Amino acid sequence: MKVLKITKEDLAKGLDTLNKSFRLIGPVKDKDEEFHNFEELGQGELPDFNFRNTRLSPKSIVYPQSEKMFEYTLDSNDPEHDILIEVKKEPSPQVVVGIRPCDAKAFSLVKLNFDTPEYKDPYWLRRFEATTLLGLACHNPCSSCFCASAGSGPFNTESLDMLLVEEQGGYLAQVLTKKGEELAHTAGWTDEAGSDAQKQIDTMKEAAEKRIKSQISTDNLKNKLDMEIYEEPYWEDVSFSCINCGTCTYLCPTCWCFDVQDETCGNCGIRMRNWDSCMYPLFSLHGSGHNPRGEKLHRVRQRFMHKLKYYVDKYDSGIQCVGCGRCVNHCPVNIDIRRVCELMNRSEVCPVTTE
Repeated sequence: MKVLKITKEDLAKGLDTLNKSFRLIGPVKDKDEEFHNFEELGQGELPDFNFRNTRLSPKSIVYPQSEKMFEYTLDSNDPEHDILIEVKKEPSPQVVVGIRPCDAKAFSLVKLNFDTPEYKDPYWLRRFEATTLLGLACHNPCSSCFCASAGSGPFNTESLDMLLVEEQGGYLAQVLTKKGEELAHTAGWTDEAGSDAQKQIDTMKEAAEKRIKSQISTDNLKNKLDMEIYEEPYWEDVSFSCINCGTCTYLCPTCWCFDVQDETCGNCGIRMRNWDSCMYPLFSLHGSGHNPRGEKLHRVRQRFMHKLKYYVDKYDSGIQCVGCGRCVNHCPVNIDIRRVCELMNRSEVCPVTTE
């Protein structure tokens, strides 16, 4: 693995060069200066690395909240009336600068759903293939982060093409893929670090992981029977305060549910895909009027069973969570996935270790 040394000045120059060939997206503080989110960077605009995590995950960069799939006309005078015509989209090459390792790891989890042997989602795959992920290691994880015990970590490299590790005066950059090599070449980052660079990174990684005080246990989830967890009495307590707002699903980098709707105005119409949430009553409502998850308890249980049990059983690749802590921070009624995971894993009430 090649490790480069990049000064802050060279990083800025390189990003300015990349902005001529790529759509650059990076963390930017919002107008109220309260949160960071990923936004497109203008020429000469630099990402703001003075953040721990963005409020919204960057999943919308590859998977927009709403997107047009088809167009149609109902005008009988048009020879193509009543025919769905795909909206042609060729995504521009884009670079996500400063993505946290947990958010990058989330793309590999979501890819299992959108890229299967039977079905491939062309919209998601085209954008993902056009995207280069330039990560930013996390030296000071949030108190709500539990990424290390969720199969990720503050220096995790999965799905990343390059990883920037901040040091005094600049960055050490791990080049991880061919995309990463091409990115570094285009940006003019060619100065290789010394032979002890990887050892420096490993030392910083170990220090960052020790700062994570919050953790979960997942070792028993696969061995438990679905119904054993499904019928536990604690679901009443877990779901009691939930208001079904859907905040957890919209912030989550690994939630992938969507709905497809037709919208018509006069003789013109579009078919579009929108994010949806398993926390909404309409999500599982049948055309007959029957709803298998009509109660709040059923929907809360489904969310956690999907992330922490069904996903585990189907893919055998850990849980459907990267431990970013967004749902913990932003749930208006303080439902905590860490506590729920402990309940499911050990089938008893266990306190979660926090700072």
